[in-house]
Amino acid sequence: MKILCIGEALIDMICTDKGKSLSAGNHFLKKPGGAPTNVAAAIAALGGKVELAAKVGNDPFGKQLIDVMQGFGVETRSMLTSNNHFTTFAFVSLMENGERDFVFNRGADGQLTKDEIDSIDLRDVTIIHFGSATAFLPGPLQEAYLHLLEKAIYHKIFISFDPNYRHLLFQNNSSTFIEQSWHFLKHCNFFKVSDEEAMLLTETDSLEKATAILLRKTKGVFAITLGKDGTLLGLNGEEHIIESIPISPIDTTGAGDAFVGAVLYQLSHRTKVQIDELNLGDWKRFMVNGNKAGARTCEYLGAMEAFLHLNNQIFN
Repeated sequence: MKILCIGEALIDMICTDKGKSLSAGNHFLKKPGGAPTNVAAAIAALGGKVELAAKVGNDPFGKQLIDVMQGFGVETRSMLTSNNHFTTFAFVSLMENGERDFVFNRGADGQLTKDEIDSIDLRDVTIIHFGSATAFLPGPLQEAYLHLLEKAIYHKIFISFDPNYRHLLFQNNSSTFIEQSWHFLKHCNFFKVSDEEAMLLTETDSLEKATAILLRKTKGVFAITLGKDGTLLGLNGEEHIIESIPISPIDTTGAGDAFVGAVLYQLSHRTKVQIDELNLGDWKRFMVNGNKAGARTCEYLGAMEAFLHLNNQIFN
């Protein structure tokens, strides 16, 4: 059963001069990234069949992103290249006060169009994962993202959603992010949010209030990741806590994406009828295995490097 991920593929430029602002830093580490790109790589690393729909520039960095995905075994025929826009970059540095100095240089990722989405063959796709923070920014991707959701609903394809809120992208307009996210929350079959995202999207000040609203207003199964406190599973109007995997993390980058990838990988082994018949025990097992994938990812520096150490044997 094939999974289609849609959203941004980009290059993270991470300043390795600790405590320095971007203007003061001199050394940067280049890493392929983008949340849906990470999810696709994690699924492929686990042995799943996955395709990535994204747009990159016709430049060395776009080529790198395509090569990395192909190296993991991700289908890249829907990774399109733009001759008019450079590959998207995100520059980030952690300053001494703990704040992130962040510059987002948006390019090709936002140029994926509705017409290009229509060219994707959905006949063998059983799950579509929407996991792109940038898809809610103005641009062609915003329309393409919504269009694919409508196609997924029409074709009764299983819908997965991870809002991936980034404060530095929406700090002056979080209301549009919340509004657009709720359209997906109400239609998806599974979604994953962090505890902070749960409170943001429900506009509440506690996890308990946020969980109650999500249980009442959404129809899908959901997971709220709680870091060292585990994962909250929302299912059939009830909440359940799945314990975390004790580790000494080296880098948490991509852990949430690995979690989502692991859950979708497990779902991809079931037919739609079988997914509808999953019980509490099944979903708890999926969450435990998702936590294992997230924990394994935290043991390495950089998401893509960590995914090289992912395989389905970690579930045993």
